[in-house]
Amino acid sequence: MPFIEAAGITQHYELSGPADAPVLLFANSIGTSFHIWDAVVPRLRQRYRILRYDMRGHGLTQVTPVVGGAGYSMDLLAGDAAGLLDALGIARAHVCGLSIGGMMAQRLAVREPGRVQGLVLCDTAGLIGPPSVWTDRIAAIRARGMAAIADGVMARWFTAAFRDGRPDQIRGYTAMLARTAEDGYVGCAMAIRDADLRADAAAIAAPTLVICGEEDVATPPDLSRALAAAIPGARLALLPGAAHLPGVEKPAELAALIDGFLGGIPAEPR
Repeated sequence: MPFIEAAGITQHYELSGPADAPVLLFANSIGTSFHIWDAVVPRLRQRYRILRYDMRGHGLTQVTPVVGGAGYSMDLLAGDAAGLLDALGIARAHVCGLSIGGMMAQRLAVREPGRVQGLVLCDTAGLIGPPSVWTDRIAAIRARGMAAIADGVMARWFTAAFRDGRPDQIRGYTAMLARTAEDGYVGCAMAIRDADLRADAAAIAAPTLVICGEEDVATPPDLSRALAAAIPGARLALLPGAAHLPGVEKPAELAALIDGFLGGIPAEPR
């Protein structure tokens, strides 16, 4: 299991694929590890050098404490991703982020436009709220632990058909959520609660594809339509039969959308 010191923390990552291929960085959603991309990566690994990592306080990446009401921030999380790229000697990459990973990717594209060659924003928005949603969720976790939010989260992550037909998968993802470090989840929840990136959208210069599961109730398609409309030249694609984690429910379709879009971006000069 590869680990590296980057941005002041020990980060868990995986780098695979041809050494001379363009790098594609995947950023996961809150409450998950980089394994949410397991079914997507094999469909892209021949054409891209795939970099996956666990966000701060998630998976096997180091958790930093949340003190009082001060959690993480979107700038901190974007700095983590930039630090990882630096530590691995990667100057420029395509970036695909899901949910909070998509918010981080938006911030990274604005802060460091030279680093982002192409941008794929999955089931995300410039503002995911209202803040009371996150405040209430944090209170529930602090009072009763991660398991207190599991049922509600599964209902947002997956369609009813997937939940009914794949009970083993649901148990597995429930375990993934429940084993997320409490401070890691709360810190990221505070980052989402406090972030309003809507004014940044017009400054995103990278070619951008916005993707959303048609049945996503956490970040519904209307939010994706608004995000795509706000980013110059962005395209929008909706995935039927998917909710908030399309890489789990519809990996082949998601990989095809990503590859079709990124494949149309001119290659970097060597």
